[in-house]
Amino acid sequence: QVQLVESGGGLVQAGGSLRLSCAASGRTFSSCAMGWFRQVPGKERQFVAAISWTGGTTVYAESVKGRFTISRDNAKNTVSLQMNALKPEDTAVYYCAARSGSVVLTNRGAYDYWGQGTQVTVSS
Repeated sequence: QVQLVESGGGLVQAGGSLRLSCAASGRTFSSCAMGWFRQVPGKERQFVAAISWTGGTTVYAESVKGRFTISRDNAKNTVSLQMNALKPEDTAVYYCAARSGSVVLTNRGAYDYWGQGTQVTVSS
């Protein structure tokens, strides 16, 4: 069992930066692949980025590649998403997710645990 709590969301101007953090509790965090997803009202939750349990493999959605960086600290049970060069279309609720297993996957159905989400709003 893994519990996830996101933080770091807020309002930022286009071109600015935000860093989201996800604090995990549970004994199995270090063996979980982790992901970030985002959702806007009326649309499906979309994949943003994912990282393997070792941190050695990362995958990004094309829309954020080169602007966002996912990282994790297994000693602190945290995963982060550094978001730079933000655009208004990045506005969404961002969710942290964990899946049991080391394989990095991009489909939301593969993730077993979810946080409550944090709002990111980018103004133009």
